[in-house]
Amino acid sequence: MTTQQNLSKTDPHYHTAKIKGQLNDLITHLREDITKIEEPKAQALFETTAEVLKGLVNAYSDYEQHSEEAWK
Repeated sequence: MTTQQNLSKTDPHYHTAKIKGQLNDLITHLREDITKIEEPKAQALFETTAEVLKGLVNAYSDYEQHSEEAWK
């Protein structure tokens, strides 16, 4: 394994990018499933879950960009 590969896997941004991708995939899946089900309560649950996960994606982005006081 090269030094560059070792650095990328130890860099927190490598991992935050992977997690953001997985969260975005799940958000997409949830929103697609909303169109496949008819029960309003389940639709609301899936949309709420997607919105909460979007908040986590935003938190990861804020961390990466040091845009919030807590990450500075």
